[in-house]
Amino acid sequence: MADVLTKKQRSYNMSRIKGRDTKPEIRFRKLLFKKGLRGYRLHYRLLGKPDIVFPNRKIIIFIDGCFWHKCPMCFIKPETRTEFWMKKINSNVKRDRKVNKILTNEGWTVLRFWEHDIKQEPERIISELLALFA
Repeated sequence: MADVLTKKQRSYNMSRIKGRDTKPEIRFRKLLFKKGLRGYRLHYRLLGKPDIVFPNRKIIIFIDGCFWHKCPMCFIKPETRTEFWMKKINSNVKRDRKVNKILTNEGWTVLRFWEHDIKQEPERIISELLALFA
């Protein structure tokens, strides 16, 4: 299927995609605040650019977009420029695994949550995090 947008329109749309402070991240931070979980840092300078870091507890949280990180439950293969996108997305997945391994070897606890989990199961995610604080 051919792209219905012009090159200029597509470029503009892609430039509007945020790399941080996304809706799932903000929703998750509001949930942390509501549950009284404080002491985290945003955009802490670590490998992989984690979304939320609890430095004193050595806990790192990544909020992964279902498209960009190839969620096994809801990823839909792009219909246009499939080869380009699959190469990009597969490299994201490979990089995520590498980052997890390096950070874990450095003593960090790495948590990754899918954007759909934050929408559908926020209490489960908070429970998982609280278990690490106990």
